[in-house]
Amino acid sequence: MSCTDLRGNPSGSRSEPARAAVERALWRMMSFYDTPLADLDNAVAADPGWALPHAMKAGFLLSLTEPGLVAEAHAHLARAEALAADATPRERTHLGALQQIAEGRWHAACRTWDALLVEHPRDALALQWAHLWDYYRGDAFALRQRPARALPEWDESDPLHACVLALHAFGLEEGNLYPQAEEAGRRALAADPRVPWAVHAVAHVMEMQGRFDEGSSWLRLHQPHWAEGNGFACHLWWHQALFRLEALDSVGVVRLVDHHLSGEALQITLQRVDAAAMLWRLHLLGEDVAARCRALVDDWALDGDGAGYYAFNDLHAVLAMLGAGDLAAAERHVARCAERALAPADACRSNHAMAREVGLPLMRGALAYARGDDAAACEAMYPVRAITHRFGGSHAQRDIVDQTLLAAAARGKLRALGRALVNERRMARPASPLTRHWMAQFGEREAAGVR
Repeated sequence: MSCTDLRGNPSGSRSEPARAAVERALWRMMSFYDTPLADLDNAVAADPGWALPHAMKAGFLLSLTEPGLVAEAHAHLARAEALAADATPRERTHLGALQQIAEGRWHAACRTWDALLVEHPRDALALQWAHLWDYYRGDAFALRQRPARALPEWDESDPLHACVLALHAFGLEEGNLYPQAEEAGRRALAADPRVPWAVHAVAHVMEMQGRFDEGSSWLRLHQPHWAEGNGFACHLWWHQALFRLEALDSVGVVRLVDHHLSGEALQITLQRVDAAAMLWRLHLLGEDVAARCRALVDDWALDGDGAGYYAFNDLHAVLAMLGAGDLAAAERHVARCAERALAPADACRSNHAMAREVGLPLMRGALAYARGDDAAACEAMYPVRAITHRFGGSHAQRDIVDQTLLAAAARGKLRALGRALVNERRMARPASPLTRHWMAQFGEREAAGVR
């Protein structure tokens, strides 16, 4: 007798308790409420011969973009491989995609999941993983189109439908389809308020449209559902700080950093990236955050062999070092990233191109800024603006490049470049207090208030 999961996808386990445990783990992966590892352990206990729970452990660990977890992920993949003969073709395809991820071939893995979803559009695991690595690769087209291809095949009564709708909402936002993204995010939350990715998608819309006060209220409205017991809380606190920064409320931003983006709140690299991003933005505005940056760097364990694993994370590590005033450490980190990006042994890794084309120019521009060479900083960073999506992150996160360029142009008296950047910003959304701050740096007479 063949077995299926709740969505009719072929399953390699005949154990109902094992399948139920995997379903709980899948919900945790898509909702970020606690980690899925305990549920996956339960699935293994209920069906020791099932490969999928071991593969899911590996995928979860790899999704954290932690170099230090790669070896453990490989061990889980090896256990899944040993059981693969009894897995379904769909499960073996997942295993193959995860092996590609573990080898650093992120583009290839997303193509593998893409093909799988053509045959199994209700494979939530494939949708979730492909979406995460589309985000890490900065593939806005796939972020938008892959959930769109799958959603019509889903039943709205499915307990994970709202999660998939949230993926679609974020893809729409990254594709600059803001009204559609907000509608999809709100619809997901109306169906299930415990979908932080939907809260996140709408927050991104409000950020991109300059609706900073409304964005703060939006996050507060949904805070009871995401602030406690949710792995996404740190990032949503980052969004709250971003809204306060747009209002030029530096005191409020520092308060949020100290309460939610520092110390024990930071458990993984993705959270430390958020902290570094916010501290660097404060640094660019003249705030003294050196001690906070020093504490962040000291807790990051950046002296190992993790440099060069993922260029997006590497840039933020460098910014934290520079914010701490440790130019020498930042230069060493960039050198290690460059060495790995150019190593023939790493040429198959997606990060090879990410670092070479985007990460290294941005890191070198940041180094130039820290040295006080503003013209060199702009020369390094400005040409890369148009392709920054190639090293992942969101529009809101990559805005750190423009913020650095604005600061360098202001300090270096590069008025023409600064005005061009400010003009672009003003045309995209209403001039916020932060935008008016930059307008004033370049002698804009309209800095007092108009668009």
